[in-house]
Amino acid sequence: MTPIDRRTFVKESLLGSAGAALALGSNGPARAAETPPAPPASPDRLPRGQIGKLEVSRLLLGGNLLTHYTHSRDLQYVYNLTARYNTKEKIFETLALAEANGINTLAIHNPPGIPEMLKEYREKRGGKIQWIVCPVAPVEEDMAAYGRQVQELLDFGANAIYLWGVRADELVGQGRIDLVAKAVDLVRSKGVPSGVGAHALDVIAACEKNRVAADFYIKTLHHHRYPSAKLGHDSVWCTNPEETIELMKGVQKPWISFKVMAAGAIPPRDAFQYAFAGGADFSLAGMFDFEIEEDVRIAREVLSGLRERPRPWRG
Repeated sequence: MTPIDRRTFVKESLLGSAGAALALGSNGPARAAETPPAPPASPDRLPRGQIGKLEVSRLLLGGNLLTHYTHSRDLQYVYNLTARYNTKEKIFETLALAEANGINTLAIHNPPGIPEMLKEYREKRGGKIQWIVCPVAPVEEDMAAYGRQVQELLDFGANAIYLWGVRADELVGQGRIDLVAKAVDLVRSKGVPSGVGAHALDVIAACEKNRVAADFYIKTLHHHRYPSAKLGHDSVWCTNPEETIELMKGVQKPWISFKVMAAGAIPPRDAFQYAFAGGADFSLAGMFDFEIEEDVRIAREVLSGLRERPRPWRG
């Protein structure tokens, strides 16, 4: 994914599309006023690990489909289709299904309306799912804007904060690992787990070299054995998967892999097998409601069938 694509997304999410795509209360057909109670969790519980003080399911629910950003290559209509489908009530149903199937953590960014919606799900709908959120505010010398957004998210109820991968990529590219460290330290001072996201492997290497005090990493991982990997148009998020696996062998901190299905191009079993066998401690997956039960079943089967990993479990 190119920087232009990401900047375009941020601009549209925060300034324009939020009004239509994230107005979350009125779009789509009328639904019941309350989300149905989640059914009892399966006795075959999804395995969990530890990130700081948080117990986290090995499979996390990714937020891109909930915020309607689909990474759909050049198929622009898919964005609107996702927004029409994932209304506020459908998002609540999706969160409840995730919990019922053993997913206890959501990773998401914070376009307008999302923190308010998550708070409503927790306080008025009885939701228990944890939130790991990446603020999209700029990271600057005074940390003013970023600090305000971090505090707002914590006030809403975020359980952990990580530096958005787009920001981390840019900062490390500019030689500003000092600002990455300041962002991490600011969140740690609030008493919650503080992470760093990245698409570029240089981010993880720089954090490790400079002893940035991150509690966890969220780093892309997927192979390139899918046709659209050759497109070069919003279609590749881990440019060097083998090097990523090799570097992460020596990283002591928990690693959440993301973009493991290359935005829907890689089947779940193939994606989860590659991520967990490659050393990831957790895998983040964007899922529609109707995909959750099967994806959780596949993740459980993959995890139970793992025999050897090049990297010890770190979380």
